[in-house]
Amino acid sequence: MKHAFYAGVATLALSAGMASADGHLAFKPGEGPFSWDSYNAWAESAPDLSGQTVTIAGPWLQPEDGFFNNMLAYFEAATGADAIYTGSDSFEQQIVIDAEAGSAPNVAVFPQPGLAAVMASKGQLYPLADDMADWVRTNYAAGQSWVDLGTYADANGADQMYGFFYNVNVKSLVWYSPENFEDAGYDVPTSMEELKALTEQIVADGEVPWCIGLGSGAATGWPATDWVEDMMLRTQPPEVYDAWTTNQMAFDDPRVIAAIEEFGWFARDDAKVSGGAGAVASTDFRDSPKGLFSSPPQCYMHRQASFVPAFFPEDVEFGVDTDFFYMPSYADKDLGNPVLGGGTLMAITDPSDATNVLMDFLKQPIAHEIMMAQTGFLTPHNGASVDAYKDDTLRGLGEILLGATTFRFDGSDLMPGGVGAGSFWTGMVDYTGGKSAEDVAKEIQASWDALK
Repeated sequence: MKHAFYAGVATLALSAGMASADGHLAFKPGEGPFSWDSYNAWAESAPDLSGQTVTIAGPWLQPEDGFFNNMLAYFEAATGADAIYTGSDSFEQQIVIDAEAGSAPNVAVFPQPGLAAVMASKGQLYPLADDMADWVRTNYAAGQSWVDLGTYADANGADQMYGFFYNVNVKSLVWYSPENFEDAGYDVPTSMEELKALTEQIVADGEVPWCIGLGSGAATGWPATDWVEDMMLRTQPPEVYDAWTTNQMAFDDPRVIAAIEEFGWFARDDAKVSGGAGAVASTDFRDSPKGLFSSPPQCYMHRQASFVPAFFPEDVEFGVDTDFFYMPSYADKDLGNPVLGGGTLMAITDPSDATNVLMDFLKQPIAHEIMMAQTGFLTPHNGASVDAYKDDTLRGLGEILLGATTFRFDGSDLMPGGVGAGSFWTGMVDYTGGKSAEDVAKEIQASWDALK
């Protein structure tokens, strides 16, 4: 499984001064950039749930569990219910054990859709309210994408919406140094055509445009799968991407081969990559972005997800030494603005009246804004105020999400482990080493066939 870091650049504990006069509420009602009017209206109409308990289990540990509990406090204040969250570093194993034993929590927080889909097919999840799909289509940017990602076959094979996405991360990002761009007279590209033209311009200027590193120990190769996934979304409609990740379309289909070669346009040219193409596979992904900050710069751009600043030098200042832009789509392909990423989803594993009310509360802007203000939480909820984000970096990431026309989950995480976390990784290493995209794709498809 690929590195699933929290969307934020850094996670900070709440300061003591953030607690309100109400004691258990992190932000005083009526103050700050929060949607208090809609919260108050919801609270006035909410049922009295005094004496009832809602249990939630998920993968969030300290300090994220504290942030989540701070959000739940507003649900408790409005309804009188107790909401109890339990985090575990072995959540995915524990939820299966609990469901099979008949002791599942009311709500489970899944870090990706795969396990939720399996449990739905076994009758271990319960469909969300009938109006949830329409609500998501209307209130989430790229709403149909989130409906699709939360819809799975039930025990009878019928599709139903089981998952409500809450907290998302973004991978379609290019990191750069604004100062280096300014000194060289480069503009941030707004289309893939412009990004390729900039790449060629930097080479013509005698500089190196990209830092790319695939090294990650036993997981070496995974950063290249993200590149290919982004290229699939920028060269093909989302339904083709979906068919690829499920092998309804073969991995060695010409459309996939073309996407691999799009990655190769950047990664297999010695002049375009720091250290030359031969260094791509051997450079550790954690060291790769450091070339942005050397003097003189070893490269001008680095494509990586929202977690990568954790590996930047400590003295790097956001907005000054580094910034990011959306990895743009092709202007001439009319495929909108697709975003690649991941996210957690809420699903009901033990229904109750209070549980249904909690799921309704999670639709409210404030249930997102309280999280946005505390930590690296990103949301596609277009009713939540972007002013609630804790810092400008998160706000910029959130705006990319809101601008998405399509959102798709990391493709390799949706594939069988032997492919997505196996032959796809090693195949990308072979490709950057000189093997043809066609041969690599055939080998990956053969590995998938061997699992059937």
